[in-house]
Amino acid sequence: MTHDHDLVLRPTDAQRAAALAPPPGRTGGDLVVETLRGLGATTVFGLPGQHALSLFDAVGRSDLRLIGLRTENNAGFAADAYGRMTGEAVPLLLSTGPGALMALPALAEAAAASAPVLAIASQVPVAGLGGGRRGHLHELRDQSASFRDVVKSVHTARTPSQIPSAIAEAWESALTAPHGPVWVEIPEDVLRAETMIPQVTAVDAGPHELAPRPELTALAAHWLERASRPVIIAGGGVIRSDAAGKLRQLAERLSAPVVTTFGAKGAFPWTHPLSLQSWLEDRHMTDFLEDADVLLVVGSGLGELSSNYHTFFPGGRVVQIEADLGKLESNHAALGIHADARLALQALLETVGERRDPEAPERVRLLLAEIETRLSAQDVALERGLLTSIRAALPARSPSFWDMTILSYWAWSAFDAKHPNTMHSAQGAGGLGYAFPAALGACVAEPDTPVLAVSGDGGAMYSIADLATAKQYDLDVTWLIVDDGGYGILREYMADSFEGRTTATELTRPDFAALAESFGVPAVRTTPESLRENLKKSLATPGPTVLVLPTTLKMFAPTHLA
Repeated sequence: MTHDHDLVLRPTDAQRAAALAPPPGRTGGDLVVETLRGLGATTVFGLPGQHALSLFDAVGRSDLRLIGLRTENNAGFAADAYGRMTGEAVPLLLSTGPGALMALPALAEAAAASAPVLAIASQVPVAGLGGGRRGHLHELRDQSASFRDVVKSVHTARTPSQIPSAIAEAWESALTAPHGPVWVEIPEDVLRAETMIPQVTAVDAGPHELAPRPELTALAAHWLERASRPVIIAGGGVIRSDAAGKLRQLAERLSAPVVTTFGAKGAFPWTHPLSLQSWLEDRHMTDFLEDADVLLVVGSGLGELSSNYHTFFPGGRVVQIEADLGKLESNHAALGIHADARLALQALLETVGERRDPEAPERVRLLLAEIETRLSAQDVALERGLLTSIRAALPARSPSFWDMTILSYWAWSAFDAKHPNTMHSAQGAGGLGYAFPAALGACVAEPDTPVLAVSGDGGAMYSIADLATAKQYDLDVTWLIVDDGGYGILREYMADSFEGRTTATELTRPDFAALAESFGVPAVRTTPESLRENLKKSLATPGPTVLVLPTTLKMFAPTHLA
């Protein structure tokens, strides 16, 4: 009997010829490059270090496009964004020890946001593995242990022959739901060693599909079509699985209002009659969700930000669709469906009957009116006006990236992202410095689309070196820096909690406009009144631009004012 997989294993004539006559001078680094090209990679991010030089030399001799940033963490943020924008696994090339460890915050963000980053790091030579025995520069006792609790999986290659399989396994892991960062580690001497191993000509590393169990979707459909007040919470898994269209079909079939988490901005049309938008930090919204008799949670673990800081307690049945088994029913008991969001929503669409509820849009309208009444009673016209100006200037399909700053906290709740996968922030892991390098990664992914980054002055200082990267590659990014002279949101938290004391949150900062111009990047000092026009002009001008907005913002009150 002949099986189909037997046919796949037979080499073609071209593969046989390549195996018998490999070009001379190839190294372990070339095996890495050949495997990546065989898997479909076209672009890599990173910066070299002593132990990784052979890998970078191989990249330089290949047709891979290398985007070099100025710190490993920023390279990781850029790779994260490239992965989010393209849905592809994206290689991040790192060196040993300090260079590798510098990427930890970025990989933590990629893990929280399910971004498929393929981190490939060098190691000390094989003889020095085990820690402290040989005294190699950059040596760690167990380098991969530093990453094991952050990334989705860890893979090692200790000989050249192991390189293709290790990278292929990592690639498959990164792209199997839930997507996420993975770690590959290869010693320096393995990367440098000349090899007679044939050229890598065929690599099979397709992701596994994570389909729902049919008895679970049948029960969920039964509950939903018979519910009196069904509501849907759409999380970032809807974006990662490209399921926004199926989400809308299901919501309309069920007449179910939809609220999107901050990681799912744009997954449901902002002005749709069933759209609850993203006001998850408002107590009116929390009360509305608690009143649902069936709550469908898709692609969210209902973590801190999605549960109004764990003050949300569902009053009815909960159905949770989640690809990350660790997040399934981790915060609330539910009918847990371990599945990719797209496949689970499709299963529900094939099962659930139509449920008509002409009153649902009115309930949505009344809720949003209550939130608007609360906002109108607060002195937040400046903050709301800035978001209006940004939305008016930013093209509907342009991606935006937001750092951990007060204007971003506003945007989580109040900004209309217009389309799926166009608004991204660091709210997964919450590290500073995400927005600008991530925006650079998006510029590489979509070179014909202007990209916006929004930072505070504190977060901007984490990323300032990569103005050189933006200039070097002539990336079409506009960087809006809201300059309030400190870590604004932390200053606000401290003042509220510690009798007005704001320890370590006031900052001396540079003249950002002059600093940008020293990199050869045009810069404009703007005002709330001129922001819209300045931003519109900047986004329409090719290449990098910096806008500096000196102003102090405050957050909205999500509950009744005392």
